Amino acid sequence: MQRSRPNILVTGTPGTGKSTLCQLLCEQSGLHHVELARLIREEHLYTEWDDEMNCSIFDEDLVVSKLSDFLPEGGHVMDFHSCDFLPVDWFDLVVVLRTETSVLYGRLERRSYPERKIQENVECEIFQVLLDEAKEHFGADAVMEAWNDSLQHLDANVQRVMEWLNQWQGQVEAGG
Repeated sequence: MQRSRPNILVTGTPGTGKSTLCQLLCEQSGLHHVELARLIREEHLYTEWDDEMNCSIFDEDLVVSKLSDFLPEGGHVMDFHSCDFLPVDWFDLVVVLRTETSVLYGRLERRSYPERKIQENVECEIFQVLLDEAKEHFGADAVMEAWNDSLQHLDANVQRVMEWLNQWQGQVEAGG
């Protein structure tokens, strides 16, 4: 079944601007924002809490089961820092946000992340772990890499995704 509205996944290292990009995209497109980290917390879709890293250890099966209630219909922009457990056919575009490491460090420091967590996330960005994960899982053609170091980058990224969305909707309307 062809969706009438796409699903877009925005992923990247914590601090790259996923939530901000999603909020702006939803304001302009009318798509619904799914903040997966919040959903996991609110619906208790995790198996344990890691006090040292101050984060949940989410249960992939519980998360996929919950998302399967509404995501396959389309019309969503979802943000999360991991993607290789999600069904490939649920997403029409995967945006991987990247951020220069000194910018990322400052953003995470302002969030009062523990030093160990900051270092792990900066290393994740250096080694482009999430970009490689997304390309391997979804295929390179489905992945849009987008640098997000500044407000100018953010504006350009919103415009780029909106252009993609307009093309996607044009193809659907044309029957393709």
